[in-house]
Amino acid sequence: MHLDQAPDRNVPHLSRPGRRSVLARAAGVALAAGSGSLLLPGTAHAQTVTTPRSGTHDGHYYQFWTDGTGTVAMTLGAGGRYGVDWSGCGNFVAGKGWATGGRRTVQWSGGFAPAGNGYLSVYGWARNPLVEYYIIDGYGSYRPAHPDHRGTLSSDGQVYDLYRTVRYPSGGTQILQQYWSVNRGTRTQGGTVTTGNHFDAWSRAGMTLGGFEFMIVATEGYRSSGRSDILVG
Repeated sequence: MHLDQAPDRNVPHLSRPGRRSVLARAAGVALAAGSGSLLLPGTAHAQTVTTPRSGTHDGHYYQFWTDGTGTVAMTLGAGGRYGVDWSGCGNFVAGKGWATGGRRTVQWSGGFAPAGNGYLSVYGWARNPLVEYYIIDGYGSYRPAHPDHRGTLSSDGQVYDLYRTVRYPSGGTQILQQYWSVNRGTRTQGGTVTTGNHFDAWSRAGMTLGGFEFMIVATEGYRSSGRSDILVG
């Protein structure tokens, strides 16, 4: 998360590596959608989330996190559909997907329209080792690139650059690795992502994954505005 243009842009954000889902499940917290509602085109009456939480909605797992600045609202639509409207945000991530990630053919459609910095990605966490990973299909004004370039991957008609970065969570000593596949193009209206192809390419590049936590098709913004309306297949 954290979409600044400096290579170390995300250090302040790392106080919560994966804990928002893991700890909530361990505590047996019931994470219902927040109050309020709005309509997504073509869906039944939906629920709106404006505070950090995770859970299930209409058979799909969802995650929503925001640093609380600006205005960000996630609308949980029918099935795998969700929408996000944001204005003057600091940093947020929102999406629907699966409580446990893995090798999937992920299909998404809809619209992703950031005004400034934003990502549309298959996003998730893994444990042992601790990894935050991105398969970035679309982006706004900033296309991420990092010094530790690990090669390229051709998959699903796209070419991706592979990167690895390392962070230290605030107040802790456990290393957080970040694995990246960044599309050389940008898809903003839909696409297919075969996650196993990326996992295999990362492994060949010395970037291994352990046990999977959640995996979502995520909309993320950093110091920007915009909207998305995404259907996760």
